[in-house]
Amino acid sequence: MIGYVTLGTNDLPRAAAFYDALLAEIGGKRTMEFERGIVWGVAPDKPSLGLMKPFDGKAASVGNGVMVALAVDSREKVDRVYKKALALGGKDEGPAGPRGEGFYAGYFRDLDGNKLDVFCVG
Repeated sequence: MIGYVTLGTNDLPRAAAFYDALLAEIGGKRTMEFERGIVWGVAPDKPSLGLMKPFDGKAASVGNGVMVALAVDSREKVDRVYKKALALGGKDEGPAGPRGEGFYAGYFRDLDGNKLDVFCVG
């Protein structure tokens, strides 16, 4: 159902370096680039993640209650991506671990304050 998610940034080169390194951990690579933004994906038929300077020219801000979830296929990948996010300067929003029955996730904020989590089910 979800085609893509877009997050705002005020510093595209800085944010791009964060996401290049972070999303490489799960096979993500740049699929589109243009003046205002970059899009990463793992396959053309899978959801992608975009990073954009706002179209209206105003400063990007974080949406309260908004979160992007990155799906992976193992707890080991959850741990690896979560730790990578923190190593790249992301902020902890809840360490990787079990969250209820069959759900394992780690929560963090990127360099612009956008909230993400990386998770697996099972």
